[in-house]
Amino acid sequence: MSWSPCPDPVLGDRRTTDVIETLIVPRAVDLGEMTVRRALPSTKRQMVGPFIFFDQMGPAEFLTDQGIDVRPHPHINLATLTYLFEGEILHRDSLGTEQTIEPGAVNWMRAGRGIVHSERTSEQRRRNGQRLFGIQTWMALPAAQEETDPAFLHHQADALPVIDADGIRARLIAGQAFGVTSPLATASETLYADVQLGPGARMPIDATYEERALYTIAGTIEVAGDQFGPAQLLVLRPGDAITVTAVSAARFMLFGGAPMEGPRYIWWNFVSSRPERIAAAKEEWARGRFDTVPGDEAEFIPLPNRQDDPLRAEGGVHYP
Repeated sequence: MSWSPCPDPVLGDRRTTDVIETLIVPRAVDLGEMTVRRALPSTKRQMVGPFIFFDQMGPAEFLTDQGIDVRPHPHINLATLTYLFEGEILHRDSLGTEQTIEPGAVNWMRAGRGIVHSERTSEQRRRNGQRLFGIQTWMALPAAQEETDPAFLHHQADALPVIDADGIRARLIAGQAFGVTSPLATASETLYADVQLGPGARMPIDATYEERALYTIAGTIEVAGDQFGPAQLLVLRPGDAITVTAVSAARFMLFGGAPMEGPRYIWWNFVSSRPERIAAAKEEWARGRFDTVPGDEAEFIPLPNRQDDPLRAEGGVHYP
């Protein structure tokens, strides 16, 4: 979930081919309610374009009277995007937003100077039970936009362009690709797509965006002569066009964009280009200076009792 309760993963594997710069096997973490696989940040690569956090949620099966309860928690200087394959999540935030997140829809929350939100299972879903499966990402904001006003944008699944031809079905979540444009207005140049391939289908991926990666969801794909199963992050070499071939029916997320103009720092739920801004946010949350979440005021996640410094995050560009 968007609350980060577990340590960053240790890089599990690395392979270099003509087009694959880095292979990351995410660490699986049992949160009690569900299993999360965290692909970004990793020890060798922390960002791809603006993407600084990439979590696979589930798949998890919730029986009756079960669900998720991520209590209100804060974010600054980033945007979150929750994308589901199965199930529902009830989002509430300090702007007064109450939105059910459903499969295929876009749910973009810009934290800007600061926002608080919670993610829970609705009472109806608790009564009936559900299967929950999806991806949650954080995206760094350009330094000039880090302190903008917070906002929440929602686009229904049928508002997103879908390409369906030659064994390829791709929904464009953000950016421009496949000859179409997503309605989502992101803060910087961003690519994000949900791609499904039938057995034997081939999909070319050009080098329009400087930083690109694939995260495998299901099935087996072949890239540059190597095969990859589910839950692997393939960071592609900049400037190289590639072709993805489905060995079996397969699904993957294609994402990336322009690199940030400088490094970012991350501590708990806070991301910023300035470590001193994170220190200020820690103080503000500890003293109760963030806004509360209407309809979910009774609980919150306290500031972790940690003394470690924020971690420096970079993508493919290394800054002095």
